[in-house]
Amino acid sequence: MLLLSIALLALTRAEIIERMRAPVVTHADGMVQVYADCPEDMRREFQSPVARFAAETVKTLRSGLSIKAERYRSPGIVIHIGDVRTNVSEVVATAVTNDTRVFTRIKVRAPAYADLQRLRLEVVKAFFRCERAQELTDEEARRAYRGADPELRIEDERLALEDWFCRGKGSDEEGFRLMRKILKPGFASRRDVLLFASRLYLYPPYRDLRFADGSDAVSFRDAIALARRDPLLRIVAAVRANELPVFGGGRGKRLADAAEMYCTFLLELAKGELSDEQLLDVLDEADILLNIAYEKGEVVGAR
Repeated sequence: MLLLSIALLALTRAEIIERMRAPVVTHADGMVQVYADCPEDMRREFQSPVARFAAETVKTLRSGLSIKAERYRSPGIVIHIGDVRTNVSEVVATAVTNDTRVFTRIKVRAPAYADLQRLRLEVVKAFFRCERAQELTDEEARRAYRGADPELRIEDERLALEDWFCRGKGSDEEGFRLMRKILKPGFASRRDVLLFASRLYLYPPYRDLRFADGSDAVSFRDAIALARRDPLLRIVAAVRANELPVFGGGRGKRLADAAEMYCTFLLELAKGELSDEQLLDVLDEADILLNIAYEKGEVVGAR
């Protein structure tokens, strides 16, 4: 109270009245309220953006956790924007218990320089405190938000897949699950394309069988010459043609086009009507399409 009294003494009577009359911005069905304890110019610049930032965070959490929106009679998150114009980045949160519930008061002293990551974490923690009566650590809040946000969740899953492939981190069960999953429908990462490319081999249907050359795996290119004298390989090619669309589907048009061309190649290989040169032309076209899908593929970790 002493600090508040000193601060008020430093203001003119008109400034005190103007701040007391400043409107409160309410968002997220009444869950978020933002007060502007600052001059009018700062209020116009920062109050609504801060309110939207907090409200979007709440919206993301509700969606990710399948929590139905409801109208709040009193806010669960109260944000106060201060009047500091220097580079003070701190964001301070305090849990407050009133007669009916727990709410969180968050103080942003210098809105132009506020640590937005810290503000996000405090809003997430305040949300769980209000909705679930849970106290989260910073790391738990970070994971909760990234798990609720679709784009961030996809990014984390892709990074986890890269860690499993390149650094051996994580369990094989989780790695294989992510390898099979369409992480971002309609889009292919470069890892998606490489995974598809790793499937461009033909295998006998049983482990104790071999192709005519004694091998237990043949690349599509090597299969062209071998298929002339190996009916088993041609049967396997026909079966593989039905599988490839599953591996290439759902990850964007470029990878789907490449998968379709490889299917065309396999079906022609199975029929045995085209010459080796004609089969090579079809396979080359499929390889070109796959290279394009790789070059245009999303790079993991890129923003």
